[in-house]
Amino acid sequence: MSKRKRDISRRQFLEGSGAVLVAATAAPKLSAQLSAAIPPATDGAAAGVPSTAIRLVVNGTEHQLEVEDRWTLAELLRDHLGLTGTKIGCDRGECGACTVLLDGKPVYSCSNLAVWADGREVRTVEGLAHGDQLDPLQRAFIEHDGPQCGFCTSGQLMSAKGLLTRNAHPTANEVRAAMTGNICRCSNYNRYVEAVLAAATGDAKTSNRGAGHSTAPLKRGAKASASAGGA
Repeated sequence: MSKRKRDISRRQFLEGSGAVLVAATAAPKLSAQLSAAIPPATDGAAAGVPSTAIRLVVNGTEHQLEVEDRWTLAELLRDHLGLTGTKIGCDRGECGACTVLLDGKPVYSCSNLAVWADGREVRTVEGLAHGDQLDPLQRAFIEHDGPQCGFCTSGQLMSAKGLLTRNAHPTANEVRAAMTGNICRCSNYNRYVEAVLAAATGDAKTSNRGAGHSTAPLKRGAKASASAGGA
């Protein structure tokens, strides 16, 4: 029997079948990716998911809540307590944008489970200011042009705060060592070091850029920049 012109090879058949399968599965996968990118806001643990009741103090306020065992501390703070000053950058413990103080020690909140914070005290960037009065460290960051794009600033602040809590008068090298785990994509490291040293000495105006700044409470816009509390 002669071979018909429209006969296809095994390779062509497999390639065609593969294209059909890709087309059939692409839409559900894309939909799932979009859903995962924008997780629904929830007030507590989902039904049927392993969860644990915990108690922790965040910025001086006690919280008792049910958390899913899989939640990270960053997820708890941002998505369930509304403290969006804690930023998620790499989400794998490398950039330091999510740094908070856990019992006074700087930690990556994206790499710590929420259940590990049970019975402990957490301090985020929102806990630095007192009402409209910025913490001296925040003011020093502003006066020394620390924040550039601002995304890493909250993590930088918390690492610096942790340092100054345990060492009130660090050297420049000690500041650099303490903040090694915080990446600044804008490469503004020298300004951050200057700001921490200024805050440590109580002199937030040692640079020409800081001269003439008032010690009065800052306006809302300036405070928001220093506290890095946006979403």
